[in-house]
Amino acid sequence: MAIKQVLIAALVLALGTGVTLWRASVREAAAVAAYPPQGEFIEVHGQQIHLLDLGQPPGLEPGDQAPDLVLIHGASGHIRDMTFRLAPALTDRYRVIIVDRPGLGYSDRIRGAEASLRAQAALIRGAVAKLGAERPIVLGQSYGGGVALSWALDAPDSLSALVMIGSVSHPWPTPLSLFYKVTSSPLGQRLAVPLLTAYVPETTIRNALTEVFAPQPVPAGYFEHFGPGLTLRRSALRANARQRANLLAEIETMVPRYRDLSLPIEAVHGRADTTVGLDLHARQLARDVPSVNLTVLEGIGHMPHQVATEAVVAAVDRAAARIKLR
Repeated sequence: MAIKQVLIAALVLALGTGVTLWRASVREAAAVAAYPPQGEFIEVHGQQIHLLDLGQPPGLEPGDQAPDLVLIHGASGHIRDMTFRLAPALTDRYRVIIVDRPGLGYSDRIRGAEASLRAQAALIRGAVAKLGAERPIVLGQSYGGGVALSWALDAPDSLSALVMIGSVSHPWPTPLSLFYKVTSSPLGQRLAVPLLTAYVPETTIRNALTEVFAPQPVPAGYFEHFGPGLTLRRSALRANARQRANLLAEIETMVPRYRDLSLPIEAVHGRADTTVGLDLHARQLARDVPSVNLTVLEGIGHMPHQVATEAVVAAVDRAAARIKLR
C-alpha cells in the first residue's frame, strides 16, 4: 500500500510539473509574439546585447551630430519602459539608444557571480561603442542608475555625463525581501520561478505596478505598452532575482570610490519615492560627489520618467549644457 501511495504521489508530482512547464512555455511564447525585439543585437564578449538605436534627430544640418544618450532601465524592466514616454520626448535633439540590461528583455543573461553592475556596465559600454556612440550621456533609472554609476567609476573617459532617475547609490538597512531570497536561491530558481511564470495572474502584476508608481497612478496605456509578460519569463525572473540579491554588496564596494567622480551628474528624485528613498540615496550622493546637481520632485514617487517626464528631459538638457561648459 505504501509503495502504491508513493507511486501515485510521484505521478501527480510529475503531471503537475509537466503542466507547470507547459503553461510557462505557452505564456512565454505569447509574450514574445506580442512584444518581439524592437532593436538590433550586438555581440560583446560572446554575449548578445539587444539595443534600440532611434538614430539622429530629423532636420539636422549636413555634418551635424546630436549628442548620444544611452537609457538604462531599472529592475524587472526592459527597453519598452523607456519607449513609453521618455525616449519620444528626447528624440528631437538627441540620438537616443535604449538598452536591454543583460538577462532582461532580449539581452543574454550573464551566468554565475559575474551578473554584476560592473559586468553589465562593461557589456553595455561595449555594445554602444560598436554603434559609434562616443562618450554618451548615460541615464539610469533605479537599478539602472547603479549600472550607470559603475560605468562612470570604471571607465570615466567613455561617457560625458550621468543622469540619475530615482537611482540607487548607497547601502540600505532593510534585509533582502523573502521574494528575492526565494527566487535567487538555487532551489527557488528551479522550482518557484516556473510556478510564477505559469500561474501569476494579471491582477497581481497590475497591483505590483500600482505599488511601484505610487502615489501616482499607473499611466493609461502603460501596462499594455510595457508587456509585463516579458518580465515574467523564467530567464528574466532568474536574472533579475540574482541581480537584486547581489546589489547591496556591490553598492557597498562602490561608495568609497564616489569621491573620484568629477563628471557632470544630474540627479532627479521624487520626495515620495518609497522604493529608493531620497534621503538614503540621492541626498547622500549629492553630499559625496560635488558635481551632483539634485532636483527633488515634490509628491512624485519612483517613476519620474513616466509621471514627470518634463523634469527628466530638463535634467538631460542640463547635463548636455554642463558638458559644453567644461
